[in-house]
Amino acid sequence: MSMYRIGEFAARIGRSASTVRRWEREGRITTKRTPTGQRYFDESDVRAVLHPSFEAPKRATVVHCRVSSPGQKNDLASQIEAMETFRLGAGIAVDEWISEIGGGMNLRRKKFLALMDRIEDGQVGHLAVAHKDRLARFGFDYIEHVAERNGCTLTVANAETLSPRQELVEDLLAIVRTFSCHLYGLHRYKKQLTQELKGGGE
Repeated sequence: MSMYRIGEFAARIGRSASTVRRWEREGRITTKRTPTGQRYFDESDVRAVLHPSFEAPKRATVVHCRVSSPGQKNDLASQIEAMETFRLGAGIAVDEWISEIGGGMNLRRKKFLALMDRIEDGQVGHLAVAHKDRLARFGFDYIEHVAERNGCTLTVANAETLSPRQELVEDLLAIVRTFSCHLYGLHRYKKQLTQELKGGGE
């Protein structure tokens, strides 16, 4: 999604920065702010000024549920049911439910990437999940940052019971195996390099 600072936005709509600031004071336009407080505008603001009759498309409210393997379909059903109860209690009107089967360590899951693309395109205004690791095992803070920067509210139900411990064990073992392979590869490389250096010195 394109983001414009006040000077860039002013140039985009053919006005001066002082005019944009005056419009803001008068309440004619509303500025958005990044998590660090920096003011910015996007294409929806440009269209609103250049085409006053333009109505921005409604951003979807999405609930995302995930389990790691097909054998956890019962867990997935329980997760969906729990999120239905949560959203009713929180008064959240849901436009779309996304159910996904795939490891939390895999950030190239098709549905996850498609969801992140939609967030960055400004199509999702609210995303709800049962637990942080239902989106990704690691890196949730960055995902939350991307969502906030693109105007998407991220709600976590914090249902610990919907975060299977077995998945955590499997993910931790996967990390150990990955690092073990890297260390083994480095050991082989070190041994080969040492042999070559010895051979070169003869």
